[in-house]
Amino acid sequence: MSHIAALADANRTFHADRRFVMPIPAEAPGLSALVRHLPLRRRRLKSREHVFRAGQPRHALYLVHAGIFKTSVLSEDGREKVTGFRMRGDLLGLDSLDMSRYACDAVALDVGEVWELCCDELRHGLPEFQDALTAALAAEIRRDWHWMLTVATLTAEQRVVTFLLDLGCRFGALGFSTRRMTMRMTRADIGNFLGLKLETVVRALSRLQAIGLIRIEAHEIGIVDPDGLATLLDGGPGVSSASLAALAA
Repeated sequence: MSHIAALADANRTFHADRRFVMPIPAEAPGLSALVRHLPLRRRRLKSREHVFRAGQPRHALYLVHAGIFKTSVLSEDGREKVTGFRMRGDLLGLDSLDMSRYACDAVALDVGEVWELCCDELRHGLPEFQDALTAALAAEIRRDWHWMLTVATLTAEQRVVTFLLDLGCRFGALGFSTRRMTMRMTRADIGNFLGLKLETVVRALSRLQAIGLIRIEAHEIGIVDPDGLATLLDGGPGVSSASLAALAA
């Protein structure tokens, strides 16, 4: 089975029984409960406020409790690369565990809250955290593989479709609607993450709306036809030739 066909099958599974088998970030088992008894520092952040910046001394990991956060890195000449969008249950700072300073920027995209987990306290006072940390690192690797394959093998429109379905599933795993999503990230951020220009993302979203697969209302995107989106990944018969011609135009 081709990669695109596998994605389409996964998405149809999501529509049929509310599961979505593509690799999505998930909270390490019992992580929140595991750290609740520690002297946590809860930080509430405003939109566009940084949790940390690349180069700052690393002393803690941050467990996302509420909100959506963007992680990104900068090249020496100032070019930004978005590396991910983190939600409740994700750990910020994992990529800096073997370093004395943070390796990326982490910024809130809306009002949010993180729990600061002191690395020394975790190391000495919570030995069972090691298993949770290992699981989180393994999930990060699988997530990176998934998006590397997506960017390398799918067309621009298919990348946008994959992003929308993946995001819907992540919202669903947190108890929110899988069909109606408030997009806290900008179209430019989405394009940066998917390796696309802003104009390409805007054009792809407009075309998906024009053929009735999604609905766009200000900052909210509604998934109208998950099966249609899934079929579009495979270019199969679920999307009419006229629709595919419109997308290719």
